Amino acid sequence: MSNKVVKFGGSSLADANQFRKVAAIIKSDEKRKYVVPSAPGKRFSDDIKVTDMLYKCCELAGSGIDFSETFQMIKDRYNGIISELGIDMSLDGDFDFIENELKRSPARDFAASRGEYLNGKVLANYLGYNFVDAADVIIFDTKGSLLLEQTVRAVRDRLRELDNAVIPGFYGRTTEGTVKTFSRGGSDVTGSIIANAVKAEIYENWTDVSGFLIADPRIVENPDVIEVITYRELRELAYMGASVLHEDAIFPVRSAGIPINIRNTNRPEDPGTMIVSDDYDFSGESLRYTITGIAGKKGFSTINIEKAMMNNETGFGMKILSVLYENGLSFEHMPSGIDTMSITLSTEKLAPVRDKVIADIRKAVQPDHIEIEDDISILAVVGRRMKNTRGTVARIFAALAHARINVKLIDQGSSELNVIIGVNEHELPEAIRRIYDMFINSEK
Repeated sequence: MSNKVVKFGGSSLADANQFRKVAAIIKSDEKRKYVVPSAPGKRFSDDIKVTDMLYKCCELAGSGIDFSETFQMIKDRYNGIISELGIDMSLDGDFDFIENELKRSPARDFAASRGEYLNGKVLANYLGYNFVDAADVIIFDTKGSLLLEQTVRAVRDRLRELDNAVIPGFYGRTTEGTVKTFSRGGSDVTGSIIANAVKAEIYENWTDVSGFLIADPRIVENPDVIEVITYRELRELAYMGASVLHEDAIFPVRSAGIPINIRNTNRPEDPGTMIVSDDYDFSGESLRYTITGIAGKKGFSTINIEKAMMNNETGFGMKILSVLYENGLSFEHMPSGIDTMSITLSTEKLAPVRDKVIADIRKAVQPDHIEIEDDISILAVVGRRMKNTRGTVARIFAALAHARINVKLIDQGSSELNVIIGVNEHELPEAIRRIYDMFINSEK
């Protein structure tokens, strides 16, 4: 029988009531054999995540300061969950080991990983599942890079004889045996790796939202959920800062052709968002909207260069790129005309070498005019349907024109998967709202 890997975030496992919801979800589908939990998250807005408390313990221990008060809060948190669930288990031995280890050698990765480790043990006991320590199967090299092939073999060997398992997220071990964590949010990565290793039918990522939203809910009121999105579309939107998934969580499942389903623990009846391979066959589906999503990012500057007949000057672009390279700069977009070229790049990265870059460009290409324009935002309108839909770009510009929003740049890739637009920073929220109205509200 095929199987599913299910990962639950910190808000999904914040207290005993959330544990009950998680257990009900898992037990409702016998294919949900492999579970990846995060550490307990916030129960309310002013609450403290267990991982943050563990980091604090580590910092105090490293400074030779007594951390028993904070550590007691951690113990109380887990013991409270165990007591409320009525589980017959004790973590006292684990607590003693962790406390002594922090006193002996306070390592941040070890400290942070214990939130997932302890939560995994509690969840495994509550479900009646096998507990598999991630340190036994998730393997990093001595520099902290994941050894994917070695990890996949270790996971398969360990799970081969098990009908089910809870494998804590976020951490593993190096080849030297030291506990190593992924970057923050890394439980997503663990789930993705497990899904690859067991050749899962699907990787379900359960969180506190009902999927990936078409636009930022802080800008657009109650935006619709994206029903289906390809990995390429997700990458375009995630690059603009719109993501509910850890970036590194994409590759292990994408390479194996395994879809990801973003689901809401508190609304399990919602279908969520399906993230599918780029060659997914959409022919049998009626896609609701022309676009898939909109996302924007602030903090850019544009270097505007003018020189008569620059298009006839051999090596002009190469000289400009050489200046950027020599100053350690990468660029986001570089649209050009017959006599003009605009280079959009990070304001923060440009700042330390701003004057030098201008001087170097003057020396390299002797422009007629050069200036830097700051306070630029970039927004991306992404959608696989745009390529075959007439008038998409015209509708984008009509929406912006009606709002009297001045477009600073436009760039469309050859794939026609996305349209990039530059606007003034203060106009970004309104630009997103207007485009959302044009493509979503008008198409409902």
